[in-house]
Amino acid sequence: MKGAKIRLSPEEKELIMNADWILTKNNLLHKVNLLLANLQAQQQEYLNSTVIELPTRVISSSPKISKGENYKGLPYRVLDFPKYFGQSAVLAVRTMFWWGHFFSTTLHVSGSFKKELEGKTIDSYTLLRQNGIFYCISTDEWEHHFEASNYIPVSQSDQNSFSTSIRESSFIKLAKQHPIEMWDEIPEILLSDFKLLINIAGGNN
Repeated sequence: MKGAKIRLSPEEKELIMNADWILTKNNLLHKVNLLLANLQAQQQEYLNSTVIELPTRVISSSPKISKGENYKGLPYRVLDFPKYFGQSAVLAVRTMFWWGHFFSTTLHVSGSFKKELEGKTIDSYTLLRQNGIFYCISTDEWEHHFEASNYIPVSQSDQNSFSTSIRESSFIKLAKQHPIEMWDEIPEILLSDFKLLINIAGGNN
């Protein structure tokens, strides 16, 4: 049986004959990698100079920058530091770049870590609200988008609703996003978000 003829639109033909846009994309992603690597160095410097009480298996972890081309069809880069991803427990701070969407910083906690940090997270309600933090309401802890089915601002919940949601969920994810057009300011902003969230996890707030 003859296969259907695959046709290209004029715009697709123009793109497929032009290598420059792919080279530009690769260059941009290289710059994102550099930005995340520089951020990780600043994160490490902060941890070295601050009293952060985290388990050794978390604080001694090596940083990891992961890359992919297809989170909902688009490229992404992820910095996990500090991190612990076990079969039954997770504690990590994740900085993410998602092409065309945002930079974000997320504190991800589950398993035994969730039990340990549940009370502190609830006690941090006012701080989280004042700093524009979102919290995850989804049952899927591996989704990263900020649509209303996944994240809502802490400021949209009263303290009782927030506390109930944190207690009843099997994991905690606290996050903040920033538009990519804030590129020039983003390193300082992401470091500030990191400091806030790592202190929820193991420091003083």
